[in-house]
Amino acid sequence: MSSKKPIVINSEVNKVAGLQSFVGKKTEKSIDFMGEKIPVRKLTVAQVMEIQERATNAGEDEQANFDLLKQVIRYSAEGAEDMTDEDFDSLPLDDLTKLSQAIMKHSGIDQGSGKGKQS
Repeated sequence: MSSKKPIVINSEVNKVAGLQSFVGKKTEKSIDFMGEKIPVRKLTVAQVMEIQERATNAGEDEQANFDLLKQVIRYSAEGAEDMTDEDFDSLPLDDLTKLSQAIMKHSGIDQGSGKGKQS
């Protein structure tokens, strides 16, 4: 026995998402930090550009480079945006450095040149 009901196709499901629909979308990944998993978001283009400019200006200044490391983590790691400098000072530098590097890699930044990935 067959049904005489028309088949209704949801046109919303069949639409291909346009690039504009991705504006503001956050992509996350879990990264190991001090033996635990922590969710991190990819950096935006604007954040990457700011980081690259600050890295150029920081040069060999250790404090400026540490401030930059904290900014990368604040932009990306869940719960880090409200951390104080004192909070960061209480964490192991090696673990913070590894986290920052993993964020940069996840965001497509080549650590060697300080630039985005080249194809």
